[in-house]
Amino acid sequence: MLIGCPGCSTLNRVPAERLADGPVCGKCKAPLADGKPVPVSEATFDAAVTRTELPVVVDFWAEWCGPCHAMAPGFERAAAEMKTRARFAKLDTEAAPGIAGRFGIRSIPTLILFKQGKEAARVSGAMDARSIQDWVNQAL
Repeated sequence: MLIGCPGCSTLNRVPAERLADGPVCGKCKAPLADGKPVPVSEATFDAAVTRTELPVVVDFWAEWCGPCHAMAPGFERAAAEMKTRARFAKLDTEAAPGIAGRFGIRSIPTLILFKQGKEAARVSGAMDARSIQDWVNQAL
């Protein structure tokens, strides 16, 4: 499967059965599936999200948002639990308004699950780790 590096945007081919082995980018050596949410920006969004064959859950958030901060630990736990099933990414809507506009983000936090680069599911509002995992599993 192709997995875009969130650091340098290089596309990497990784066998699905090797995702648990801690693959790294062939160019910059950044981890590709380490179970930690990856920050994405206007520059890295397409490689890390829409051109990645692994499902990607993107948390659209902002620094000033209290519910976003309250949800962050649960999002991190869900990312660690599901590291071989989906990549978890965070996009600061204030730093990347073009991406937020492209996906019609009207409230935060909003989670969007991308499968094969296309939006497959969306939910708004803060959730705990179990709720995030249940939502992702249902959408997959």
